[in-house]
Amino acid sequence: MTEIIRIENLSKRYGSGTKALDDVSLSIREGEILALLGPNGAGKTTLISIICGLVVPTSGSVRVGGHDVRTDWRAARRLIGLVPQEIALDPFEKVIDSVRYTRALYGEPPDDAHIESVLRSLALWDKRGAATRELSGGMKRRVLIAKALSHRPKVLFLDEPTAGVDVVLRREMWEVVRDLRRRGVTIILTTHYLEEAEDMADRIGVIDKGKLALIQPKAEMMGEFGRKTLVIELDTPLRALPPDLARPGLALDDGGGRLTFDYDTRAERTGIARLLGDLAGQGIGVRDISTTQSSLEEIFMNLVSETPRVQA
Repeated sequence: MTEIIRIENLSKRYGSGTKALDDVSLSIREGEILALLGPNGAGKTTLISIICGLVVPTSGSVRVGGHDVRTDWRAARRLIGLVPQEIALDPFEKVIDSVRYTRALYGEPPDDAHIESVLRSLALWDKRGAATRELSGGMKRRVLIAKALSHRPKVLFLDEPTAGVDVVLRREMWEVVRDLRRRGVTIILTTHYLEEAEDMADRIGVIDKGKLALIQPKAEMMGEFGRKTLVIELDTPLRALPPDLARPGLALDDGGGRLTFDYDTRAERTGIARLLGDLAGQGIGVRDISTTQSSLEEIFMNLVSETPRVQA
């Protein structure tokens, strides 16, 4: 897959001494969805702001589509659409005029057909003549997305795009994101809704204390860091767990009708075969077996509490 963004040894230190980014290097591929996760103040927004040319780095370099964001900023910026966290709109400007104005800022000629397509895809067409002050918070956020798409960017940054948006509108937005990815647009998003990253992203990057702790395909991350739980439904409920079955990770619940066994997918031996053998040896009948896996939220919380490391 072709590289669209290259970040090398990027650092940002503010006058107060705060180091927002610390030697971050990252390659982002054309057409992928990359989710950047991290606690508040981890450096996610600083990284996005530098790539978009809004913040000057202390050291390091960023290239977008081969263009350096500092020395060839105009060409780099034309490739980027940004949906910021903050809702900053002229309260008296009409929705359609706001989107048209943003397109003009990039030097693009008028294209009402494209503007209409964008507004319809975000369910804003019926609000095109409304002043932005008349819109709800969710509608205003969709206007920001429309403005970011007005000039057909190759890369779209979504910084907490669904904050304050209800569940229905959130789903509609992600359908728009999926369609953009199908058309080859690269999506970089930050979100506090980790289920969105788990559902949408091709790769996950974790930033903590200004460092890139990890960057990895989502499926690999879930497999490597996720713990699984084996759920064993019993034929006959147990009053208590027999002492000979006791082991770390095994618990009796559901009124004695179910055993749950937490195990590490990375372990050479998970202990499942031995557990099932011990159950048979005790004459305990098994009706059904299933597994569940850790959510991305659980994995993320474990990662940010560990020593940072990076993987390709």
